[in-house]
Amino acid sequence: MRSLSRRTSLWCLALMIIGPGPVAAGPKPPLAIQGYDPVAYFADGRPMKGSPEIEYVWDGQRYRFTTAAHRDLFKADPVHYAPQFADFCAMSLSKGKLVMADPENWLVSDGKLYLFGKSEGPALFRQNLTGNIERARGNEALLHRKP
Repeated sequence: MRSLSRRTSLWCLALMIIGPGPVAAGPKPPLAIQGYDPVAYFADGRPMKGSPEIEYVWDGQRYRFTTAAHRDLFKADPVHYAPQFADFCAMSLSKGKLVMADPENWLVSDGKLYLFGKSEGPALFRQNLTGNIERARGNEALLHRKP
């Protein structure tokens, strides 16, 4: 039986102590709501771009935040803060269409965040809020067939 060299023995010992080294990371999950901070709509009353340094992955998407405090609020209750129909326009979904939302067009109603594709979306959605929410929820299967 052959003995290990001193160099090989030290190398093996080092690997056991510190591990094999960095592992290549897989692909990053997609960025949610174009990098906008979902908590800012509630806490600051306006859309704000989050920081790449303050991210949290939830439900297969990377969310960005303006502060660590916002990230922590989101982590504690992501269902409350995340947009109701992911990155898609709530008004269009209520009409059976799948349209990407512009995070600058938004509405917080009854503690829920809705995003819209056009600036007139929030006002149109509000005209029949309950009916539009019900219709959009009825069309949620479209979200699984993203364009």
